[in-house]
Amino acid sequence: MFAQLARYRLVQGRAARSRTAVLAHIGSLRGLSTVVARPEAQCADTLTQIGIRKVFEYEHDQYRELCRNFYEEHVVPFHDEWEKDQMVPRELWKKAAEHGLLCTSVPEEYGGMGLDFLYSAVNLEEQAYSNCTGPGWFLHNDIVAPYIVHYGSEEQKQKYLPAMCAGDCISAIAMTEPGAGSDLAGMRTTAIKDEATGDYILNGSKTYITNGFMSDLVIVAAKTHPDA
Repeated sequence: MFAQLARYRLVQGRAARSRTAVLAHIGSLRGLSTVVARPEAQCADTLTQIGIRKVFEYEHDQYRELCRNFYEEHVVPFHDEWEKDQMVPRELWKKAAEHGLLCTSVPEEYGGMGLDFLYSAVNLEEQAYSNCTGPGWFLHNDIVAPYIVHYGSEEQKQKYLPAMCAGDCISAIAMTEPGAGSDLAGMRTTAIKDEATGDYILNGSKTYITNGFMSDLVIVAAKTHPDA
């Protein structure tokens, strides 16, 4: 077993992970050694060897070991069962948050760790190496969260991001349509504003929504002008 990695502090009543705390504890993981020279992949013993590729730094190697341990211990042994159930348990999302696998690039003031995108790349690579497709947090982390960070109102950021970072809010994005696939130019779903209430009325169909069955928050791609 490896050391608990995430410490928590309260930010407006929500648990938020500290970048400093997580990185300070990663060094307690097993089998880490300082990498002096970083070989490229073609010179490594195996393509999954930790400490290769010059695009990464030593801190990314530490995070890779964290992610690899997480998938080995908390995902791989149970994945076949989850495939039969056609879903992963919500508890896994909470556990992933506790170990620093959710929304690493979200700013600290919203409950994230403010890390660079390479941490997300490491996480995604390690999930691929584990051959476990069930957890859908790549979309949660790297598509939905950035939309809210860059385009959401301050109220939306405060409401959704801390919960997403903590694994309490699972997110999805609805783009693909039965008749248009993922071609947004052919999208038919509309969002027409009701002038009386100020609400947008959605009308359309979506399909193949990653995390859709479990989602608490869905970003829906729709046209606000039907003739656009």
